[in-house]
Amino acid sequence: MTPSQTVSSSLQGRWWVGLEAFLSVFCAGRGPQGLLYGASSAFLNAKEIVLKAQILAGGRGKGVFNSGLKGGVHLTKDPKVVGQLAKQMIGYNLATKQTSKEGVKVNKVMVAEALDISRETYLAILMDRSCNGPVLVGSPQGGVDIEEVAASNPELIFKEQIDIFEGIKDSQAQRMAENLGFLGPLRNQAADQIRKLYNLFLKVDATQVEVNPFGETPEGQVVCFDAKINFDDNAEFRQKDIFALDDTSENEPVENEAARYGLKYIGLDGNIACFVNGAGLAMATCDIIFLNGGMYSQRLGSPGVKESRRASTGRGTLFSGVEAILVNIFGGIVNCAIIANGITKACRELELKVPLVVRLEGTNVQEAQNILRNSGLLPTPAAVDLEDAAKKAVASVAKK
Repeated sequence: MTPSQTVSSSLQGRWWVGLEAFLSVFCAGRGPQGLLYGASSAFLNAKEIVLKAQILAGGRGKGVFNSGLKGGVHLTKDPKVVGQLAKQMIGYNLATKQTSKEGVKVNKVMVAEALDISRETYLAILMDRSCNGPVLVGSPQGGVDIEEVAASNPELIFKEQIDIFEGIKDSQAQRMAENLGFLGPLRNQAADQIRKLYNLFLKVDATQVEVNPFGETPEGQVVCFDAKINFDDNAEFRQKDIFALDDTSENEPVENEAARYGLKYIGLDGNIACFVNGAGLAMATCDIIFLNGGMYSQRLGSPGVKESRRASTGRGTLFSGVEAILVNIFGGIVNCAIIANGITKACRELELKVPLVVRLEGTNVQEAQNILRNSGLLPTPAAVDLEDAAKKAVASVAKK
């Protein structure tokens, strides 16, 4: 038994911000006076009803509420019990294996018809760089971790490369449905669902649509029982309605503050903050700080020119509690002179009280170094390379 016709989606864009969308469901919430709202009678005719607490964390079924209720997922055949269960969920914290001990406050509960699953398969549509476009991936073994299936039974993983200009062909949808084990009329049903999922993939600018399980019921229905969708953050300008659903209420305040300026914030232990562009360079920066005897405390990522211009408008709260800041930017697309001007502007406006070490490389780096040198705002000379930058950042902390 499982919640049916539910999509719990991850919004990729703004670096994995959270989105929860629901298909054919009832969502209850608590209004300003603490009353339940969103009542619906649609689920009253269901043979069995499922309630699922809506928080951005896994392991909800085995979670515990501070109201005393055990489990963030409940099944009932009595519609009268729905309200009682919802009242013990909404407004209370749910602690799971993926949350802190205090748990996360539940503001919404999904209520939907529960369906029996007679067979589970796996289906995904994703962008694959090696194929220069979308790929359909499926396996007759669903409802489990697909990585485990790929490792233990690679012959059960089927792929169909899709020409993004021609779109998915009927023969591809039918072949994938057959490989997933759908027989007779279910094969056509499954193929139709696959085509519609591909249309959804394109319409919402997704980078991945993963349905697990993609299954069938004893009554002969093909159902997307549970799914995850990742959205391309570069398409935000044309997917405003989707991105407007972004729920940041469970984020740390500093993460939301960084997002306001187009920055990615990752909190870490340590005392040296890093401002870096690119995930690979960020990891290398953290590693070399550690190798030189230091500990990185947080990472701020700035992926492009526009975000780099915004960087100078950030507030000191992003660097609160750190003892040194290391800026390490490679100017490929980003002009180093823009970064340098942003750094000098930030130094003037924020009146930084901690050492600031800057290492720039790439486009217009000589002009950038002149800007930093002539500003007279940096107590530490600009680093000549990454090794030098790490040593200077670690040494500046050690002097305190």
